[in-house]
Amino acid sequence: MGKSLIIVESPAKAKTISRFLDTNYQVEASYGHIRDLPKSTLGIDIENNFQPNLVVIRGKSDIIKKIKSLADKSNKIFIATDPDREGEAIAQDVADILDGKNKEKIHRVLFNEITKKAVNEALQNPQKIDTKLVSSQRARRVMDRIIGYKVSPFLWKAIIDSY
Repeated sequence: MGKSLIIVESPAKAKTISRFLDTNYQVEASYGHIRDLPKSTLGIDIENNFQPNLVVIRGKSDIIKKIKSLADKSNKIFIATDPDREGEAIAQDVADILDGKNKEKIHRVLFNEITKKAVNEALQNPQKIDTKLVSSQRARRVMDRIIGYKVSPFLWKAIIDSY
């Protein structure tokens, strides 16, 4: 097996973190979210408990292919996206695209500062993805979309009609 893979959100963060670690680690960026609701449709199954239909964001396919390829060659995969609701959702999306043979190798790591000490401590104390934070982000995204698609047209009509 090869190196351990660390996935972060930004390329700048990847570069900084890679300076703290030895050659047994490779750090790659997801460049933020890799999946979202589709742009051209509501993307939410209102009849099925408001289930979101997440699709790969346009332009992210090459990043996903690279992460999958590196993951297949890695002995451990550490997802080190930001420790907030958005970061947790990105971590879940990365884990979802790496499922299958990589599932046992995936670990969630959190650090609140980008220092050698914080990164090494996080790598020594991996956790699980916080599904409550993921659900919170998904619920927020679904609400934003429903309001954008369903309520905004009524508001615009009311505004236009009032002039």
